[in-house]
Amino acid sequence: MAEEPVITAETAETSTISTDHETNSIPQTPPATTQSPDVAPDSASTIEISQGAPAVEPIQLIDELKKQLAETEKKAAAHWDSLLRQRAEFDNLQKRVERDVENAHKYAIKRFAEELLAVKDSLEMGMEVAVKPETSLDSVKEGMGLTLKILANTLEKFGIVEIDPKNQKFNPDWHEAMAMIPAPDTEDGTVVIVHQKGYQLNERLLRPARVVIAKNS
Repeated sequence: MAEEPVITAETAETSTISTDHETNSIPQTPPATTQSPDVAPDSASTIEISQGAPAVEPIQLIDELKKQLAETEKKAAAHWDSLLRQRAEFDNLQKRVERDVENAHKYAIKRFAEELLAVKDSLEMGMEVAVKPETSLDSVKEGMGLTLKILANTLEKFGIVEIDPKNQKFNPDWHEAMAMIPAPDTEDGTVVIVHQKGYQLNERLLRPARVVIAKNS
């Protein structure tokens, strides 16, 4: 049998030194680092994302502004159309009012004129009868009375009222004094003679009555 080598203390120390030297001479490879999912990306990736992400918002904002602008233009067009229509209606109304006022000025007495035509017709008929030899004075007088009645009714229909103040107290608002005469049996200031009757139109003086009043003192 072969003899087993004897390991002494000196031999063990030498072996240990040799092993340590070999270990130190082997190049050390740095351990591989495993990137955790929680670790933030590098600076280049950060810049790329920070520059690219906000670019979506201005586009959406522009689209929204375009949409609002289109709605505003639509509303403005509708309001403008409504304004034009109202202006046209106002112009038509103004023209209609002006035309009505003009017609009122021109034809305000149309009805009154129509009523007066009956009086004229009666007068013309009376004149035709009066020139005939067989016509009596009483017939002429009667015809004139009827014509006068037609005229009085026509005036009254249009608010023209007669002022006949005989034996009434003198009223300067409705009467015009032409003269004063003594009248023993009459109170001073009383109308004794009416030279010309007056008229009022709807309670407004149209013509004062021309009168003579009594004055005893």
